[in-house]
Amino acid sequence: MKVLVVGSGGREHAIIKKINENPAVDVVYALPGNAGMAQDAECINISVSDLDAIVEFAKGHGVDYAVVAPDNPLVDGCVDRLEEEGIPCFGPRANAAIIEGSKVFSKNLMKKYGIPTAAYEVFTSAEDALKYVKTCPIPTVVKADGLALGKGVVIAETREEAEAAIVSIMEDKKFGASGDSIVIEEFLTGPEVSVLSFTDGKVVVPMVSSMDHKRALDGDRGLNTGGMGTIAPNPYYTPEIAERCMKEIFLPTMDAMNAEGRTFKGCLYFGLMLCADGPKVIEYNCRFGDPETQVVLPLLKSDLLTVMQAVTDERLAETKVEFSDGAACCVVVASDGYPGSYEKGKPLTIEDEVKDKVFVAGAAFKEGVLVTNGGRVLGCTATAEDLPSAIKAAYEVVEKVHFENAYYRHDIGAKALKALE
Repeated sequence: MKVLVVGSGGREHAIIKKINENPAVDVVYALPGNAGMAQDAECINISVSDLDAIVEFAKGHGVDYAVVAPDNPLVDGCVDRLEEEGIPCFGPRANAAIIEGSKVFSKNLMKKYGIPTAAYEVFTSAEDALKYVKTCPIPTVVKADGLALGKGVVIAETREEAEAAIVSIMEDKKFGASGDSIVIEEFLTGPEVSVLSFTDGKVVVPMVSSMDHKRALDGDRGLNTGGMGTIAPNPYYTPEIAERCMKEIFLPTMDAMNAEGRTFKGCLYFGLMLCADGPKVIEYNCRFGDPETQVVLPLLKSDLLTVMQAVTDERLAETKVEFSDGAACCVVVASDGYPGSYEKGKPLTIEDEVKDKVFVAGAAFKEGVLVTNGGRVLGCTATAEDLPSAIKAAYEVVEKVHFENAYYRHDIGAKALKALE
């Protein structure tokens, strides 16, 4: 069986490693992939945004199944294009991927169907938005409507910060057309939880919960990043809260998308805030999160490809999806300076004994040598019977990867351990 995975980061490497566990798989093509995952997939230098080339490759190489992992090609209709050519896919079609592609759409969906989320206002005029933040409660959250590489959200602690965010997004067009509209919403407080879920439009099967660490520096300080590490399961996400989320958020979201004629099939990601008055949705993603995937999939006992195919065929209700009772921790090793400016091209070595525990996010070959090629370079992941052991083991993996100017947080999972006390 030939499987195609669209994407190039640590999330895709985690998906590929898991797909390779299925004995029916002969080859996995990664488009474009990266040099660090070349031992697990055949990397093909085709951009995730070049849908014509992706479709032509899939047709020309007899691809049996495709997994479209990143947000942009999903929103742009990559699944639609592949399915039109008779290639079954894991991932939502464009009309469902809008749940991440437009924050205005997702907020209005939640409002219409009574799904708990932060109070909000939508603006298409910078002038109106600037007027609004002169009197709205502070802190407040300013969000670009469209995709912005995970950087289109500003938590404004002051009115001046809110005004600067509006000008940057709407007038300076920092994120292009993604900032033509913005959402300004209530600032929520409480523990954050990420819950990835499989859904075929008929049932929702949540995966094990996780906790991301977005800030660049220890103690949750510094700039927001794509994620500096994750742990699973999230101790704040109790069985009682999980039951409430299924009833108040997960199933209502699936039903709402069906009612809108936008049936969602794939991985639907729920970013939640556990507020004093109950769980609320901070954001939806239309795909596996990064780096949440790097702790969730290692805990999956069931065969990933089998589950994905059940989603595609709308047979999820009759398919077993099991996770282990253990815990996982992923520590991201980044290039010093990330998420600001950083140097690339540093020779990168991963000791043989930990290669199966390292997901490569940013690497390339330069004159036959593996070198760094991104801000987030590696995800060092370990699983264990309990969270303290998983965290300890993940940091032991970190010690066995090497490149100049490597940087990582030293407190991934510390907040979770406090919750367990």
